[in-house]
Amino acid sequence: MRLLLVEDDPTLRDQLRAGLQEAGYAVDAADDGRDAHHLGDTEAYDAVVLDLGLPLLDGLSVLRRWRDAGRAMPVLVLTARDNWSEKVAGIDAGADDYLTKPFHMEELLARLRGLIRRAAGQASPVLRCGELALDTRSGRVTLAGQAVTLTSHEYKVLDYLMHRPGAVVSRSELTEHIYAQDFDRDSNTIEVFVGRLRKKLPPGLIETVRGQGYRLAVV
Repeated sequence: MRLLLVEDDPTLRDQLRAGLQEAGYAVDAADDGRDAHHLGDTEAYDAVVLDLGLPLLDGLSVLRRWRDAGRAMPVLVLTARDNWSEKVAGIDAGADDYLTKPFHMEELLARLRGLIRRAAGQASPVLRCGELALDTRSGRVTLAGQAVTLTSHEYKVLDYLMHRPGAVVSRSELTEHIYAQDFDRDSNTIEVFVGRLRKKLPPGLIETVRGQGYRLAVV
């Protein structure tokens, strides 16, 4: 999953980026509202962490512009301590959730997992497809109760597909959502990851839709 992190404080931004990357996310970062608006308007993100107190263009304006333009990615707003009016304004502008500073990284990760699940129409933190289960909290994948060992990129591909069971996902879409902007992307490597996944999963679970991409079969 790919995230946009918008925070002007360099220390906090670096800490958050490190924590999000450690949790397995591909992370793009912006330190002002103009860059944030451009990235959110032109790139594909599964969620955004957005501070409201930004230089050049404030966070509320950024959020309103995204929503006015039809950008529907989940947005988690970071607000100042006990500033209830800022929370209300953020939600009214289109935020999906908010988190008050200071906060624990574990809570931020839990809220992001929830936002991403709900955006994909998934309620449970454990995604299932037949006997295959992926626990979004622990990153553990099991098949008929037995652990399945995956590389980080294999996991990212499976995670994205399991959030969209039955939907056709193109190679370019997978590439956009598992790599950060500054990564040297190559959509051909997606075929490699899918091929490796197929060797570890039941036959036919990941289908190839000719000329379109891949689909996780609904079991």
